[in-house]
Amino acid sequence: MYRAVIGLEVHLQLKTRSKLFSACPAEYHGAEPNTFTDPLTLGLPGTLPTLNREAVDLALMFGLALNCDVSGFTQFHRKNYFYPDAPKNFQLSQYDRPIARDGFLDVTVPGGETSRVRIKRAHLEDDAGKLLHPTYAPYSLLDLNRAGSALIEMVTEADITGAEQARAFLEAVQAIAQSLGVSDATPEEGKMRCDVNLSLHKPGEPWGTKVEVKNLNSFRSVARAIEFETARQTRVLDAGGKITQDTLGWDEGGQKAFVMRTKEGEADYRYFPEPDLPPLNITPEWVERIRSQMPELPVQKRARYEAAGVRAGDAETLSLNVPLSRFYDEALSTSPTPDAQKLANWLLTDVAGFLAAREQSVRDAALQPGHLASLVRLIDAGTISGKIAKDLLPDVMEGQDPARLVQERGLNVVTDTGAIDAAIDAAMAADPATVEKVRAGNAKAMNALFGPVMRAMGGKAKPEVVRERLQAKLGL
Repeated sequence: MYRAVIGLEVHLQLKTRSKLFSACPAEYHGAEPNTFTDPLTLGLPGTLPTLNREAVDLALMFGLALNCDVSGFTQFHRKNYFYPDAPKNFQLSQYDRPIARDGFLDVTVPGGETSRVRIKRAHLEDDAGKLLHPTYAPYSLLDLNRAGSALIEMVTEADITGAEQARAFLEAVQAIAQSLGVSDATPEEGKMRCDVNLSLHKPGEPWGTKVEVKNLNSFRSVARAIEFETARQTRVLDAGGKITQDTLGWDEGGQKAFVMRTKEGEADYRYFPEPDLPPLNITPEWVERIRSQMPELPVQKRARYEAAGVRAGDAETLSLNVPLSRFYDEALSTSPTPDAQKLANWLLTDVAGFLAAREQSVRDAALQPGHLASLVRLIDAGTISGKIAKDLLPDVMEGQDPARLVQERGLNVVTDTGAIDAAIDAAMAADPATVEKVRAGNAKAMNALFGPVMRAMGGKAKPEVVRERLQAKLGL
């Protein structure tokens, strides 16, 4: 039986106004190809890099959130390679002096235990351009809008053992990046990309040869690539073959990997210090300034939710979804404060189901946090029943105030025992057989009368009152 040894390389595009080494604007999404470039991005002779201070601050904040050491000297190197999407024929990256190192992140697999993934390093570098390959065309197209954008690359130790753990780790990283505002971390926009390094070995034996799967742009793809490559390497080893150190691409349509090239070593990149950028000294004062600006992290948010009475699983789900947690916090802050767990229940079930059916996020919906909080309070106060609340939800999701809807439509819960008793009498008269069963000792049969009474009351009767009056009428 083989064990997988997995390390991840995560690339996050930083949320800076300009590119990493020039004043060229960095927000190019949706623009015409090759319109967000400048002489430095194009690698023209005589151009000199100027380091973006904002990018350094964001990288420091991200490193601190990953429990990294960010103090001391950091330095940029030229990483030389010759690809069509690299106009300079080198990348400005960091080699032996990364901006953050020796950190860790504790992650919880859904329904499982918490494990620690060590962070080897996180470093700054500029991004390459993007090659486009038209279907059946004998050429490729090059878009350099992305070239020069500020990236942070985070490299883990080989502490991950399976697809679910990898996915949980990436979700935690995404939540941290979005909570801090250092990156949009949206894989679908290419602002969060991942490479997987995987090898197999039998317990007690040395690790096997590492294979890298490049440029995975969704968490699902990462999980599938790990499953595919684990199965492939197992077949090769069982057949007596050897694993070669290759770089693989991922075919999303075919859900399989393919060989891109033989993996380069460090010597192939011919690293040397960037002569036009001096080393940076990250002082303790600089670190403390960044630390003081850090907002609440997901792990802190989860602890706060649990302290407010939210179940651990729901607290985890909320804390890892930044738009959802921001909506929840705003709803929770309304006065009087709604029940934290009941609010979470509505947000994670009924509201989430409504949004999923319409392929929306909570950011896109017209739903107001105060209106959802009001709906929960109306139920808690006994003003409306849960059924009426569910009936109101579509209108509330469109931005309408539930309290106003209840008043306009006369939906307040009926507590008039006279009206309830009349409905009970009618239900008992219509179903004498069930009445006899209950009076003969089958108390559970009362549920057959409960439903018709609630329907007769239009769902507006308070369930507790109906049940109490039914019991009294039946002599229970």
